[in-house]
Amino acid sequence: MNLFFTNDVEHTSVNGNTFERIADQVEQVALPRLLDLYDQYGVHSTFFILGQLAEIRPNIVRMIAEHNQEVASHGYCHDYRRAFDVLSLDEQIQELRESKDRLEQIAGQEVVSFRAPALRVNHDTPLALKEAGYRFDSSIAPQRLDAFMSLGGKNKKQWLGAPRAVYETANDNLARRGQSTIIEVPVSSYGVPYIGTVMRLSPHVMNAVTRQMLYWETKNTDKPITFLFHPSEAVHELPEESVALHRSNSVLGHLFSDIIRAKIKQKHLNLTALDLLESELQYWTHREGKFICVKDARLSPRNSKR
Repeated sequence: MNLFFTNDVEHTSVNGNTFERIADQVEQVALPRLLDLYDQYGVHSTFFILGQLAEIRPNIVRMIAEHNQEVASHGYCHDYRRAFDVLSLDEQIQELRESKDRLEQIAGQEVVSFRAPALRVNHDTPLALKEAGYRFDSSIAPQRLDAFMSLGGKNKKQWLGAPRAVYETANDNLARRGQSTIIEVPVSSYGVPYIGTVMRLSPHVMNAVTRQMLYWETKNTDKPITFLFHPSEAVHELPEESVALHRSNSVLGHLFSDIIRAKIKQKHLNLTALDLLESELQYWTHREGKFICVKDARLSPRNSKR
């Protein structure tokens, strides 16, 4: 079975720590440890990197490339006011091209894969990806039920009907099959997403059940498993710098998106997160999983319309 262990490389903070401090910790501590862990288990992985972070810490990109991992785009910034679901087509194309060019210059490898910050996309994103020279996307999480608690949740309702296998997207909807040249590698979920946050929040209950359900589903099908992790989860944040973000205009949105989610994300950070991640790698290694990059995803005959 194919496994995509993917990583969103950001310098955003759980507690409100400064961007500079998180960037330093990711570059000097978290990323080297993570790359060594992947090397130990023979993991070929994809790193979706913010262009903003690549500009201020280009060595992060170089380290990832030197470890023979895929360098991919995570857009330019993680500002919720500049999310892809609120940008126009032209704005998306410009940001995608700038991110691609910058990452390619640093890494010395072609960038063909993309994941939107906070998985927020709109009907223009498939065309923007095509125009900017991308071939793969990983911004859809089929049947992920907690999406409505996050920013951009209104657009994410389309995830409920999204395919669970690798597929060619529609020209105006990444969550639907179609005739676009963009190939979607969806983030796995079974109601509960298969991501680092859930792994840290409930490693022996929610994460273990989700993982087992995905294994049973994948064992006899062509559906891959895609895990999402943030190197910043392996950073030690300073609780004294904690601040309450206020990004949503509604009371409920602020409660779920800014307060509850922030509290949840603070559990088992730092080295504990890497220990839990190693347990995931051991689980799949014992089941003879094959760790591959997003750019190496292939359609099965039943999912190709060409």
